[in-house]
Amino acid sequence: MHAGAAEHPILEFLDDVDVEIELIEGEAAEVAEELVKEAAAGETVVWLADPSGDDQPIVLALGELLTNASADAPDVELELLPGSYDLPGARMLDLVAVMDRLRSPGGCPWDRQQTHQSLVKYLLEEAYETVETIEDGDFETPGEGRDALREELGDVLLQVAFHSRIAQEHEDDPFTIDDVAQGIVTKLIRRHPHVFGDGTAGTSSDVEANWERIKAEEKGRSSVVEGVPLAQPALSLAEKLFKRARNAGIDVTVPQLPQGFRQSVDIRDGAEKEQVGRLLLAVVGLARELGVDPEEALRGAARGLREEILNLEASR
Repeated sequence: MHAGAAEHPILEFLDDVDVEIELIEGEAAEVAEELVKEAAAGETVVWLADPSGDDQPIVLALGELLTNASADAPDVELELLPGSYDLPGARMLDLVAVMDRLRSPGGCPWDRQQTHQSLVKYLLEEAYETVETIEDGDFETPGEGRDALREELGDVLLQVAFHSRIAQEHEDDPFTIDDVAQGIVTKLIRRHPHVFGDGTAGTSSDVEANWERIKAEEKGRSSVVEGVPLAQPALSLAEKLFKRARNAGIDVTVPQLPQGFRQSVDIRDGAEKEQVGRLLLAVVGLARELGVDPEEALRGAARGLREEILNLEASR
C-alpha cells in the first residue's frame, strides 16, 4: 500500500492495522511508472488517493501510461475504488460528539442538569414507544412505518448515549460509551460459545438454556429467579418466572384455565393469540367489577410463584 505523503489524513487510522505503508514521492510520471512496475511483477498495488485531490496528476499519469502502452507492455489492470471514512458505526462518533457538546460548559442547561434518576422515565417511555411502533406500524415496507421505527430506535439509542455521558463524569468510577459497548461485545461472545467457541446449540431453546446457564455461572447465582426484576410489569414478570422455571426443569404449579377453554382455542392462523388476549382482557374486566387492581393482583400471584420456585429449588 502506498501514499504520497506522511501527512496523508487516512494513515493515522491504519496505525493498528497490520498493513505496510510505503511513501512514494516525486513527479507524477515517475510515481505512476513505479506503481505499474510493481503491479507488473504480480503484486496488488494500492495507492491511497489524497482527499484534497493534490495527487490528481498521478491518476492522470497512470491512465495515460496504461492507455498508451505498447503491445509488449505488461498487462496491468487499473481499478478505481471510492473510499469513505464512514465505516459501519461511524455515526455513533457523531452522537458521542453531540452529547459531549450538550453536557459541556456552554452547552444545553437542561441536558447538563439531567441525572441517571431523572432520565429513567424517558428510558421507559422511549422503549414503550418503540414497541408500539413495531406493533402498529408497517415497519417492513419502506415508508412511514420504517421511518417511524428508525426514529424510535434513535430515541432509545439517545438514552444509552445520555446515560453513558453522565457516567463518564463520575469522579471515582467513570466509564464511557466505549466501555458500555465493550462490555456487551464481551458478553455476546462469551454467551455464544456455539458461534465463537467449541460449544453446541442445535435449536433456539438450546441457545436460551446455554445463555441462562452461562449467566448464572458468571454471576454466581444460586437460584434461577435471581436477576428477575420485580419492578417490571406484572404480566412480563409472571412470564419471565415461568420461563426461568421451565429452562431449569422446575415443575411449578400452573393455575387451571376455565373448563374446556384449552380445547376451544383455535390454533389456526394465529387465532390463539387473539383468544388469549381476549381472555386476559376479560380477566381485567372481571377485576374491575370486583374492585381489584389487576396489576397488583397478578404481581402478588407472581411473587407467590417466585416463592414456589425458591422452595422447589431448596428441596432438590
